[in-house]
Amino acid sequence: MRQPRQRNKAIVSAGEYISLAFMLPAAVFVGYFLGTLLDRWLGTNFFYIVFLLLGIAAGLLQVVRKFTKDAREAEREAASRDDQPDE
Repeated sequence: MRQPRQRNKAIVSAGEYISLAFMLPAAVFVGYFLGTLLDRWLGTNFFYIVFLLLGIAAGLLQVVRKFTKDAREAEREAASRDDQPDE
C-alpha cells in the first residue's frame, strides 16, 4: 500500500521542480522589464541592468532555498527510517 503514496510524492516533487524551471527565467524577465520601465520613465540607462541582476539573484535564491529544504527533508526521512525497527 506504500506504492501509491510514493508515486504521489514523486509527482508532487516533479511538479515543484518544474515550477523552478519557470521561476528562474520569470524572475529574470520581471527584473529586466521593471528596470526598462524605470529607465524609460526616468530617462536613464542603467536601471535595467540593476533590476536584471536582482531578478537573477532572486531566481537563484529560490532555487537554493528549494534544494536546501529538500535536503533537510531527505535527512529527516533517513533519520526516521534509521530509528524504526525492521519489520
